[in-house]
Amino acid sequence: MGAVGALIPAWSLGQPPNSSPRTKPVLPSIKGRKPLAVIGSTYYPLSHSYHIAGRFLHGYYLDGRFHVPEHYIHSVFTDQKPENDVSVPLSKEFGFKLAANVRDAMLDNKGELAVDGVMIIIEHGKYPENEKGQVLYPRYEMMEQVVKVFKEVGKSVPVFNDKHLSIEFDKAKRMVGWSEELKFPFMAGSSLPFVWRTPQLELPLEAPIEEGLLAAYGRIEIYGLHSLEALQTMMERRKGGETGVKSVQCIRGDAVWKAGDEGRWSWKLLDAALSRSETLNPGDIRTNTSTVASLTIPRVEPIAFLIEYLDGTKGTVLLLNGHIQDFCFAGKIKGQEKPASCLFRLPIPPGAKFFDAQVHNLEKLFTKKESPIPIKRTLLTSGVLEAAINSNFQKGKMLTTKQLEFAYTAKADSGFLRGRISAEID
Repeated sequence: MGAVGALIPAWSLGQPPNSSPRTKPVLPSIKGRKPLAVIGSTYYPLSHSYHIAGRFLHGYYLDGRFHVPEHYIHSVFTDQKPENDVSVPLSKEFGFKLAANVRDAMLDNKGELAVDGVMIIIEHGKYPENEKGQVLYPRYEMMEQVVKVFKEVGKSVPVFNDKHLSIEFDKAKRMVGWSEELKFPFMAGSSLPFVWRTPQLELPLEAPIEEGLLAAYGRIEIYGLHSLEALQTMMERRKGGETGVKSVQCIRGDAVWKAGDEGRWSWKLLDAALSRSETLNPGDIRTNTSTVASLTIPRVEPIAFLIEYLDGTKGTVLLLNGHIQDFCFAGKIKGQEKPASCLFRLPIPPGAKFFDAQVHNLEKLFTKKESPIPIKRTLLTSGVLEAAINSNFQKGKMLTTKQLEFAYTAKADSGFLRGRISAEID
């Protein structure tokens, strides 16, 4: 990164001696930095727009040092403005444009592209649900409008889409197709693949992974996507690369334990994953997952996604509400008795420093004009999630997934953050 994007001590920003970026940060200058547009569903405290865009506004700590990205927020369009909206006061403080629509956020007064990148952050807000309990977020529709502007001006820039692409695989595939057609870098997905890991497990490419398991928690769609992204960032590194998914099944309740007893998923891998948990609830997993509510997560029976890859490898996501409240991976590696395992570290709100990890990789997207991760990973996880929810809706039916039989190659560096989470005194 250039001088602006470097890791710099707070005093060099003209920080008063009785203050710091931790208490009363000086507004970073936009001089020499490049503009971004935010297309959001909402922008209120602790929303995804607040956390992601906020790091481009304020700067953030990276490996213990205060860091100002090379890009700044030029414009914000929000589809909804609830009573606790903060986009209006922030626009006055930081001087970004409050856009009337997507086109207005992207173009200048001459009708030319005014931004160096676009972030589509459609998470939160009041939207209807379908019969399967999925929130109908307009991610596809917003990207469709972004692409329309690209076609109008004959120019495109890198695009980020927060979370999964669409709840409908055909639309998700079309979103990826637009990026290929217009040749713009496209990045999407969860923050989970980028967060700190304990230990710092980076499986080598071509690792002989025979089976993988991700133990997690949360609601089936939102946290199911996070879990699939964390699992896939490991599984895509297996020998032969990613081959695609043959079938997906979602089961619940006692059927989860029965599947483990039958060897459809591995109790040994679950034990290895749970050995990394920092929230493990003492007691019987069967009792905890059927009787305990935890913080914002109500009492929910155990849920499993059983994934069969085209090459025969098995993958499992277990949502174990009441037993853990973190994300832990374990994998069976050929020739190794002990499973490879790690915890994905997610420092909690209000700071939610896991967004530091995601924004750090967004900076790579915008500065290098290349996604640091394969977009087909999130295309695959979006499709697996759709199949899992359809299986759940069909009371645990195993679904074949011909549409997910596609290959891709992982990057050598998965992009997860190493180093310190907290910051030393500058």
